[in-house]
Amino acid sequence: QPYLVESGGGLVQPGGALRLSCQPKHFTLRNFAISWFRQVPGKEREAVACISSSGMAALYEDSVKGRFTISRDDTENMAYLQMNYLQPEDSANYLCASFIYESQHFCGYDGATYWGRGTLVTVSS
Repeated sequence: QPYLVESGGGLVQPGGALRLSCQPKHFTLRNFAISWFRQVPGKEREAVACISSSGMAALYEDSVKGRFTISRDDTENMAYLQMNYLQPEDSANYLCASFIYESQHFCGYDGATYWGRGTLVTVSS
């Protein structure tokens, strides 16, 4: 059964940076759009960013614009989320998900095909 594995989380001080990775298992990312979400216990899952299968389109939620960058490397079969200027409110379990869309230049947050379990990010001094 295909699934995704996230890594790169950890404890970081406010203002610090982390790079999260999203690795597919038993499939390739090439034809999938990728999205990152985050979830704090007791709260709803929140969309963070997405990137199209072409890599030419990306979207960011307002809370992370200018600080986070989503990317993909299909030669390495990986997707990434570079997170800079982290703040305590960014603390959450970060999950990636894959999506199939008709357009290779579209990404979104509904109808995921595969999910990961997440990697925990804690921003604290």
